Amino acid sequence: MSTASDTSTPARPPRRKILVTSALPYANGAIHLGHMVEHIQTDIWVRFQKMRGHQCLYVCADDAHGTPIMLRAEREGITPEELIARVKEEHEADFADFGIGFDNYHTTHSEENRELAENIYLRLKESGHIAVRTIKQAYDPVKEMFLPDRFLKGECPRCGARDQYGDNCEACGATYSTAELKNPVSVVSGATPIEKESEHHFFKLPNFENMLRDWIRSGHLQPEVANKLAEWFESGLQEWDISRDAPYFGFKIPGTEDKYFYVWLDAPMGYFASFKNLCDKHDDLDFDAFLGKNSLDKDSDTELYHFIGKDIIYFHALFWPAILHGAGLRTPTAIFAHGFLTVGGQKMSKSRGTFINARAYLDHLNPEYLRYYFAAKLSSRIDDIDLSFDDFSARVNSDLVGKVVNIASRCAGYISKKCNGQLSATCSEPALYQRFVDTGEQIAALYEQREFSHAMREIMALADIANQYIDEQKPWLLAKSEDTTQQAQDVYSTGINLFRVLMTWLKPVLPEMACEAQDFLNIDTMDWHDCGQPLSDHRIDRFKPLMTRVEQEKIDAMLAQTRNELAAHTSAERSTEATEPGPLQADPIADTIAFDDFARIDLRIVRIKKAEHVDGAKKLLRLTLDLGGETRNVFAGIKSAYAPEDLEGKLTVMVANLAPRKMRFGVSEGMVLAAGPDGEELWILHPDDGAQPGMRVK
Repeated sequence: MSTASDTSTPARPPRRKILVTSALPYANGAIHLGHMVEHIQTDIWVRFQKMRGHQCLYVCADDAHGTPIMLRAEREGITPEELIARVKEEHEADFADFGIGFDNYHTTHSEENRELAENIYLRLKESGHIAVRTIKQAYDPVKEMFLPDRFLKGECPRCGARDQYGDNCEACGATYSTAELKNPVSVVSGATPIEKESEHHFFKLPNFENMLRDWIRSGHLQPEVANKLAEWFESGLQEWDISRDAPYFGFKIPGTEDKYFYVWLDAPMGYFASFKNLCDKHDDLDFDAFLGKNSLDKDSDTELYHFIGKDIIYFHALFWPAILHGAGLRTPTAIFAHGFLTVGGQKMSKSRGTFINARAYLDHLNPEYLRYYFAAKLSSRIDDIDLSFDDFSARVNSDLVGKVVNIASRCAGYISKKCNGQLSATCSEPALYQRFVDTGEQIAALYEQREFSHAMREIMALADIANQYIDEQKPWLLAKSEDTTQQAQDVYSTGINLFRVLMTWLKPVLPEMACEAQDFLNIDTMDWHDCGQPLSDHRIDRFKPLMTRVEQEKIDAMLAQTRNELAAHTSAERSTEATEPGPLQADPIADTIAFDDFARIDLRIVRIKKAEHVDGAKKLLRLTLDLGGETRNVFAGIKSAYAPEDLEGKLTVMVANLAPRKMRFGVSEGMVLAAGPDGEELWILHPDDGAQPGMRVK
């Protein structure tokens, strides 16, 4: 193999030891595209570091504790352990199909995490950083349980916004105690909460004010994050309640019988627990070197980075470093926050059908479309990024298919058919090739700084140059004359080599496409430093399409599936005992929908052939409905208003095109319409006697 003499391989940087995490998805729901912004951003950065030759380990886990998980498991008639195991399997499948390359994915409900949480708590307690005192808390008199912040809703005490959670306002960003919330209601039952005393454990965050002031101004945070945190110091740091009362799904606080660690205490420790789980599987990994006593040595060369959303900055940039410092553990090298995902310029919305789950996307579209699109939008700032499907299609089709893949497809045919797959023995354009190679260090710096959108612009500018070079040389014309066939081979070979460089720079973003390109190019590796020399006198394999264009029909199908899933989920939630006795009545009117969305609802007259009690259900009746020649089985939460025998033979209205929902007691095949005051009793709607089963309601 011969190579051009004036190309060079960039010097490899010193090998770094890096541990990287993404925020832990909550084990109470599916992964959606909002989650994927963060995990794609993290995965790109990690893959880049690995391509540079660094030891970069990426760990994550499911956040598996808390009241919402306990209540959902109760609603489904399973144990919390069964629920979180099932959800973890679903999460891992979604992440894997999006090409997220975790080195380890664990759960916060693990022995590693229990041990860490207890040890860190005891260290903090021994150092005088834990206080215990009796407080008054919101208590649900119907469900007979203390209410976590997120299970209270009311009016913000600062700006007056309605329908805000018990700990913070999404409208103005204020944080407050549940006692300050105005006109509160329980999300669990819809009841007005009462106050009740309970003994709680507090982390003395004010003890770390000086440490935190120094830490947030020492380069660990983005400037805008550091500025935001400085505002919280002005009002004074408050002690943090780290305990919750039984019933609760989580770890008991050592020395107590009915107190549990608040989920936000043991969730960040899940980062370390996942890494501990990884270290236990590999003898060559040293937990202490990264996170323990060895990492505190002044000469320690290990790095720790957290990628998070801007909504959880408070926990990660104040509580977390303070807890770590108080427990004698290392603090993060840096915390990287990102903005939210909007769809079509608006916040992701279930009512608009734009709250898109990862699996709905994967059912219809190539995951690497979205990886590239997010990369083309992401920067080191915490700006929100927007998913516009028109822009999505145009950008992917233009950049990836029309520019990058186009280089390989227009060059490979001639090399395969006329040159037996053999590239030219020498590089005919060494200066051009070297220009592409030299740009790699600039692109590497952009990846390192998380300026992915800038990196994508630089790569696409190179793709434009490569296509322009081929257009100017017109190798298809050179190939027509025997005197210039070598020149044609040289041009096409140069195009293949430029494509190889581009795919190397794109590999952190498009790992699957890069793998297929590697097979096509017939090369063993595609690391960052492999492009110093072009492929000369080298045989490539036959080209296969690496990426096809985005089709609007598939986008439409994905959005239709999303709307159907959301409609089915919403109806099923409202027809189960999950919302008993009815927070639905306490909620404000939902977002408006378009007439076309409403027109899709198929309302039909039905006759109740049979009504019966459901064993084990407090509020449900099982209805057998005659839809005019078709029979449906529906569960309805109307037991408090009717005896079964009073319903048989009567007419009512049902949603006939609702997707079937598997419930604890069987499959519900629709939904009957009912109404009532404050959730105490629900009465179904009765049409006039002139109505007949099967008639459509308009």
